[in-house]
Amino acid sequence: MKTINKEKIILASGSPRRKELMAQAGIDFKIHVADIDESKVDLCMAPENYVCLLSKIKAQAVAANYPDAWTIGADTIVAVDNTILGKPAGHRQAVTMLSRLSNREHSVFTAFTITKPNADDVVTRVVNTRVRFKKLSNDEINWYADTGEPYDKAGGYGIQGIGAFLVKEISGSYTNVVGLPVCELIDALASLGAISFNPNVS
Repeated sequence: MKTINKEKIILASGSPRRKELMAQAGIDFKIHVADIDESKVDLCMAPENYVCLLSKIKAQAVAANYPDAWTIGADTIVAVDNTILGKPAGHRQAVTMLSRLSNREHSVFTAFTITKPNADDVVTRVVNTRVRFKKLSNDEINWYADTGEPYDKAGGYGIQGIGAFLVKEISGSYTNVVGLPVCELIDALASLGAISFNPNVS
């Protein structure tokens, strides 16, 4: 596939969803998963601040290894009533989360940070997509929890997978819910000169 890179790009994430979205956008990149302890970040802070902070920590942790590349760190959370829902550890937590989200609207926040060592330009953006679930029956909730899909997903569901049947309506970026707001990311990378759609730009 023809790429739009003008400089080296590192993705500080092991998420297969982010990897797929980046590749679909025509970006050539290397993956280096950030080794950080997310549990040390205060879950009581505002959701927007939480994802922005985590995206910065991830980007900075990896960027030091690549002085000649732009590093992208990202984080996605689900929030309802201004409370952050993490990834369910098991069936019971998944059922509790899905029951809480049933027949109501919640926010999906994804923040990304793009940085390079010794660069003056560091970009952090956060995107909020509103998602509404249909009214879920107990059978639907338990069946979906039993698929195993909720357990590595913020909020306990994956809109790009089996969990698509849960979602009645979204307002905002679909790719943001998947894990990376592609439109905003492309704009930010272009503003930094990391990518270009003009083949004559060196």
